[in-house]
This record gives sequence, structure tokens and C-alpha cells, in this order.
Amino acid sequence: MLSATDNGSLSEKKGMIVQVVNRKIGMDDPKKSKAEEENKEVGSQQTKLNTTPAKEENKSEKHSQETTLKVDLEKLQTAPKDRNSSSTVMPDARVRQLRDQLIRAKAFLGLRAIRTNPQYFRELRLRIREVQRALGDAAKDTDLPRKANEKLKAMELTLAKGKQIQDDCAAVIKKLRAMLHSTEEQLQVNRKQTMFLTQLAAKTVPKGLHCLPLRLSTEYFSLDPSQQQFPNQEKLEDPKLYHSALFSDNILAAAVVVNSTISNAKHPSNHVFHIVTDRLNYAAMRMWFLANPPGKATIQVQNIEEFTWLNASYSPILKQLGSQSTINYYFRSHHVKSDTNLKFRNPKYLSILNHLRFYLPEMFPKLNKVVFLDDDIVVQKDLTGLWTINLKGKVNGAVETCRESFHRFDRYLNFSNPLIAKNFDPHACGWAYGMNVFDLAEWRKQNITELYHSWQKLNHDRLLWKLGTLPPGLITFWNRTFPLDRSWHVLGLGYNPHVVQKEIEQAAVIHYNGNMKPWLEIGMPKYRNHWSKYINYDQVFLQDCNINL
Repeated sequence: MLSATDNGSLSEKKGMIVQVVNRKIGMDDPKKSKAEEENKEVGSQQTKLNTTPAKEENKSEKHSQETTLKVDLEKLQTAPKDRNSSSTVMPDARVRQLRDQLIRAKAFLGLRAIRTNPQYFRELRLRIREVQRALGDAAKDTDLPRKANEKLKAMELTLAKGKQIQDDCAAVIKKLRAMLHSTEEQLQVNRKQTMFLTQLAAKTVPKGLHCLPLRLSTEYFSLDPSQQQFPNQEKLEDPKLYHSALFSDNILAAAVVVNSTISNAKHPSNHVFHIVTDRLNYAAMRMWFLANPPGKATIQVQNIEEFTWLNASYSPILKQLGSQSTINYYFRSHHVKSDTNLKFRNPKYLSILNHLRFYLPEMFPKLNKVVFLDDDIVVQKDLTGLWTINLKGKVNGAVETCRESFHRFDRYLNFSNPLIAKNFDPHACGWAYGMNVFDLAEWRKQNITELYHSWQKLNHDRLLWKLGTLPPGLITFWNRTFPLDRSWHVLGLGYNPHVVQKEIEQAAVIHYNGNMKPWLEIGMPKYRNHWSKYINYDQVFLQDCNINL
């Protein structure tokens, strides 16, 4: 917020900005001294008096106020701090004072009374430059130089003089309002630019991650066919084991998911990973896990094209993704009418890998329960307990996300459409994709895939929801989702810098949902170590591609 104090004097005391010299703006302080009352009266009249006695009185008044101001500032600076309140002093209180001074000083520069006083105008500009240099890029008081306090005092004195020269409160208020309006407009522009650049960075593949699949593919095709096979393939259809499904074209991200799961598993040999990727990354994904086998766990890497039954004639979403209107929606940026649609126009939604989660029973016909894992998660605890949870006839086990209002159904679905309004509650809790346990037997029994297809057909023109996987998931599993304990799945590490550290430490799975993925430069450093510790940067392929996050 922009603020301008009535007296132009700020000082740090008990973590608050206190007034030092009272002025005409605002209500009278009943504790003012008689001398200060007289100073106020004289100061408010001096611009109206042109006689020689008035000038002499004005000169004396300025000297008196400057002396009073210096004494008050020195007293406040040397006053002992209260022990009980010292812990509540803001670490950036002085930085805030300096910024506040700059705002008021710049407001003064635009006033006519100030501009017509060349000597004071030059002094004020000098003080502004001094404060700007002292402030620099400081975010807290410890970042400030030693002489910052002197600059603060000097600016206070200069601003106090300005109050004597300019006593037109209406002009000051008008100027501050204009500055506020201009700042708000600039802030809006910066927000839109930040949103666009963040989305752009999220879509961009870092050079190292582009190099990695090329290097791995070259190595894979140099192997003999016998060397291209994974061991223990007889376990792939054993329903007694713990099966996890992971659909990704990101080799490094998939590696972290597998490594973190196995590292925290009590019985790694009972875990089976089913990884599905696209044609471009198939050889590279296989080569990575051939060169870096997940201990005693079993792994399967498949090409999405192996599922020949998954085609446009069977899947409505495949038909939609291949349509020209959908392609135009994602790639013709000049069609974007609102920055709120930007996140939904990410071409990643064109990948069928994102929609495979709706075909789990068809992909794994002999399995009864599967845990679905996104590629932007890290497993921190043993997950075997998920397979023993009684879902009580529900199909999907997931952590609900209704602590925040924007995670309700009306955030994802178009409730202005009567079809949506009739069938769903706008205030119903959303839930999280990324770590879900699916009862495939119940899925088949309730014919969930057909239900999913029917809703996708109704949304062919994107009037029910924007493309993505969570909105159709909320619809498909409406009243079919069993809420898991929150400790199973903590979200927000890809966009929220304020995730509670204790929740992160206690979570079985942490999720980097959002644009700030840990493998991107825009990823938040405070969360990256949870992810990067499951990567061996000494691995030859990572060194060849200079990957060192």
C-alpha cells in the first residue's frame, strides 16, 4: 500500500511506524505540547504572509522545527527497546520506512509549490538519490548499508521542510491518488507479463533434458535385442503385488518417482511399475531403466502405440484432440481473449498420455487395484498401505483439496450450463490427481469408462469445461471418490511458496503441481532438494548432457 504520514516523520519503535512531528493533516493529538501547537499555526500561515516580520518568524519556525525533529529522532534511536516487544519488531521495518519516504518525496516533486522553490527542489532530488542508493535491492534491514540510518534522518528533515512549503492537503492527496492509480495499472501489466512468461517457461524443455533422450536413444539402439529386455516380467500381471502406473515423456521425472518409491518401500521386490511413454521417448525411457534398474522392483516400459484399441473411433477425447478446432485453440495465441485461459491453453493437454488415467482397467485387465502416480511427485514414505485401504465401494481414493475456496467444483466446471448445474454441487470439494488408488474391479463393475466417454461427447465444444484431466475426473468420479487422509498427499510445491514445512515432512507424497517444476529453472529452490536427492548426478548420461540441477 502507498502511505503518507501526516507529519512526514517515521521512526522504528516496537515494530511500528510512529509519528514524530505532528502536522495539519489528520486529527489533533491531545498530547501535543503547547510549543508544537504554536509551530503548527505558524507553519500553516507562512505561505500566506509576505511581510518581513512574517519571513523572520518563518525562518525561526523552520529552525525550531528542525531542531525539535533532530532531538526527537535521536531520542527514538537511542531509546532502550522493550524486552517483551523486541521479538515482534519487523525485520524490514527500516526498509519500509525508506520506501515510504521515496513515495512521499516523489509526490512532493510533482507539486507546484515545490517546483517553484528551486533550492528545495534540488535538495529533495538529492535526498531521493541518496535514499535510492541506500535502499538498493534490500529486502530486510540487515541488507541496508551502515549509513542508511543517516540518509533516513536527512530525508525526514527534508520532508519536514517540504511540509512547511506545501500545506495544500488537497493537492497532496490528488497527487498520491494519481500515483496509486498509475502504480496499480503498472502492477496489472506486470502480472500479465509474469503469467505469460511463467507459462512460456513451463512449456520450454531445458537443453539438458532435450539432450538426455537423444543420448539414451542412441545408446539403446546400439544394444543387442537380448540386452533390451527387463527381468521379472512374469510379475507384471500378478494381482498380489503392488502395481503403480506412471504415464510420462519426462525421463528424469519418471526416474525420481521410481527411485523415491523404491527407496522408501519396506519390500521393494513386491512393487511393479508400469510406465507408458510416447514413441519419441520410448527407447530413451527403456535405456534409462536398463542402465539404472530400480533395485529388486519390477519395471515395464511401454509405447502408447502398443494399445492399438485406443483410437479415435473408441475414445472421444482422441477424436477431439485431433480436430483442427482444438489445435487452433492451443496454438493460435491471437485467439486468446483472456489471460485466465492461458493455463488451459498449454499444448501438454494435447498429449494422450494425460488421458490414459481414464483407461486403467483396459490397460491392466488382470489387475484389481492400481496406484496412479504423476511424474511431478516425490514419494517419501512406504506406500503399501494404499493397497489395503477399504474404499467402501468407491472407485477412486484421493486426498480432498477443499481447504481453499478455489478448489471447489465451480472453479473447474461451467455452472452457467444447465447440464452442469443440474448434476453437480458448485461448492463440492475437489480432490487431487497425482497420487490416487483406483479399484479397477469396482471401476469395471460400474462401467466408469463409458460414463467418462458420455461426458466427453457432451463437451465436444468445450462448453462444460476447458480441456484437461481434473474437470472430467471430478465429473466421472462424482460420488465415487473415497477421501484419503491428507498426510498421504501434500500439494502446491510447484506454485505455493508457503506450504507448511511440517506437512511436507509428514507427507507420504509431495506434489510439485503448478508451473514451477523442480527440473526447471523457475522451480522454487526451497523445495528442489526434496526432488533432486533422488538423482545420481554422477550418472554418465547426466554428465554427458551437463544436467546438474
